[in-house]
Amino acid sequence: MKNNVIETLVGGAVIAIAVAFFTYVYNTADISAGSGGYSVSARFTSVDGITSGSDVRMAGIKIGTVLDQSLDLESYEAVLTIAFNSEVNIPADSSAKITADGLLGDKYVSVEPGGDATMLTEGGTIEYTQGSLDLFGLIGSFLFQDNDS
Repeated sequence: MKNNVIETLVGGAVIAIAVAFFTYVYNTADISAGSGGYSVSARFTSVDGITSGSDVRMAGIKIGTVLDQSLDLESYEAVLTIAFNSEVNIPADSSAKITADGLLGDKYVSVEPGGDATMLTEGGTIEYTQGSLDLFGLIGSFLFQDNDS
């Protein structure tokens, strides 16, 4: 009987610690990425390595999150929906490119601010984009290029 009480107490302690851990993670993580900000879209030729939840950075600082990605069935371009923090105003002529943290790091969307006086608003579009580069494709084309020309 005494063992059952101890096992019950240990089980309750484990459950309490798990609940405390998940509460801490939920409160400190940026789970509500789209709340309190504004979202815009951007079209890319390729978004390899980008998923929902990927970072959007300017000058190396996280300023937003990728909310969604879809395929435009007419132009066959990838369309990203990006949520920016409300305190960050992005000029309308800004550009976005997909880059990586180092050679093998995670990919993210890098935003380069433009000089336009008008700012992007909810539902706006980033017009100037550059898709992700295929490093292995570039190396392969360099190694196996035709030297006849």
